[in-house]
Amino acid sequence: MTRLGPFLAACLWGSTALADPAILLIENSAPSVLDRLRGDEGIAGAVVPLQEAGADVLALRGADAGEMAEGLSRFLATLDAETDGVAVLLSGRFLHSATETYLLPPDADVDDAGTVFRDALPLAPVLAVLEAYPGRALLVLASSEEEAPEMRFLSPGIGDLRLPQGVTAIHGATGPATRLIVRDLPVPARTLLSLARQADLSVAGYAPEAFAFLAAPIAPPAEEAPAEEAPATPTFDAEAEARLWREAQTEDSREAYALYLAAFPAGPNAAEARDRIAAIAADPDREARETEEALQLDREARAEIQRDLTLLEYNTRGIDGIFGPGTRSAITEWQRDTGIVATGFLSGNQVARLDRQAAERAEALEREAERREEERAREDRAYWNETGASGAEADLRAYLERYPDGDFAAEAESALAEIEAEAREAAAAQDRAAWDAAEAEGTEAAYRRYQSNYPDGAFAAEAQRRLSELSRPAAERQAEAQSQAQEAALNLSPIARRLAEVRLEALGLDPGRVDGTFDADTRRAIRRYQQSRGLTVTGYLDQVTVVRLLADSLRR
Repeated sequence: MTRLGPFLAACLWGSTALADPAILLIENSAPSVLDRLRGDEGIAGAVVPLQEAGADVLALRGADAGEMAEGLSRFLATLDAETDGVAVLLSGRFLHSATETYLLPPDADVDDAGTVFRDALPLAPVLAVLEAYPGRALLVLASSEEEAPEMRFLSPGIGDLRLPQGVTAIHGATGPATRLIVRDLPVPARTLLSLARQADLSVAGYAPEAFAFLAAPIAPPAEEAPAEEAPATPTFDAEAEARLWREAQTEDSREAYALYLAAFPAGPNAAEARDRIAAIAADPDREARETEEALQLDREARAEIQRDLTLLEYNTRGIDGIFGPGTRSAITEWQRDTGIVATGFLSGNQVARLDRQAAERAEALEREAERREEERAREDRAYWNETGASGAEADLRAYLERYPDGDFAAEAESALAEIEAEAREAAAAQDRAAWDAAEAEGTEAAYRRYQSNYPDGAFAAEAQRRLSELSRPAAERQAEAQSQAQEAALNLSPIARRLAEVRLEALGLDPGRVDGTFDADTRRAIRRYQQSRGLTVTGYLDQVTVVRLLADSLRR
């Protein structure tokens, strides 16, 4: 066990009860060369600030199995009824099973689960202690980037913590978790949970927004500043220079390159280090971009984000899983409207927030659609009862003129077909032949010729309807052609077309046979869907209709 200074030795081996609050800190992460140059002690850097803020800290660094067990035992012995709050801060490599999470000793050579069960610190005893202090119990886990090995029965990382009631847990990567512990935890009355979420740390258990571990400010004792020493002239060490340069390249940050230059201002990589610092300074969105890259979003995840943005009425200029200028502009606009710093790049918390907003929007749209559909159905039935329910040809045609895609449209068309069949049977052979000829030609001139020759013919009303259809304004025909082209541009696969029909059928819109082929029944169902959702009614799919229609089924 590496002790962090004389005051820590006193904390560890003292036998009296700790004053409020009490903190157990175990730092088992291995520092890099850059960390040592920074003077970075990991979470152990919080010991002095926490003590100065009035907390009693029992701290271990580089603790093996026996030292962790003994340290926990000593810590338990110091707790008593006067202890007002307890925090356990752990940093290092973690492994987990289905029911437990383990903190490994540093540099532990673990290759089987038995060694882990014997030498690692399980969290169950820690949680048992924290359970005794509901509302004032804090667990913070900083998981090392050096991933623990995967093995039978165990997986790398932190598992399901199964927190007792009243216990607050924060966990995540070493960097942001360490900064929270060192910079924020020692500040009295500082609320921690919003800061943790902003740093993409996970928050679980008891999580009121006003949670602060140190409740009252305590003035730190004044310390005399150490005398400044003149810097010693560094001795060039090629091996050390190469190792530090590799670490600076791996971290690729302004701070890392500055530390390299401070150590080797005339080193062989000094010019490149200065160039990298200048390049980083010239790229204000670098940190945000790298945060998004760390999410490792695959193409489907990116397409889901584009669907969410489109559902929230931000134009991504396509849903293809590729974040081009359109998607970046949509993200920027969403961030600005949401009160987030607008970078055009997403963090994990922002992706989750966007998904929640889209889900809420989808539910709201569906509720509105259901309300519209109920209202439309009432009006549809009422008009049917006034007209088509009589079975008279004029009434049936009046119904279809107002509700060509109505709930009773198929019934009305079937009844009219029977009426037409009866009319054909009753018509004179010459009348029937003339109508068949007009239908075969299908032109405006043919139908007008039929009307002229048979003004009272059995098919006069149908001839007039056909003429009305053919005489639609050019703008309407052009709009329909444009709608056809928009649907064709979506390049929907047969599976996507079948999925659209399945969704329409599930909504009770009767798209006909579900086969991926859009026939007249399908077009009618699409028009009814668009009408009930307040969309432009065309009978053809466009991007907005596809998002609304397919978003829920694709999400499931």
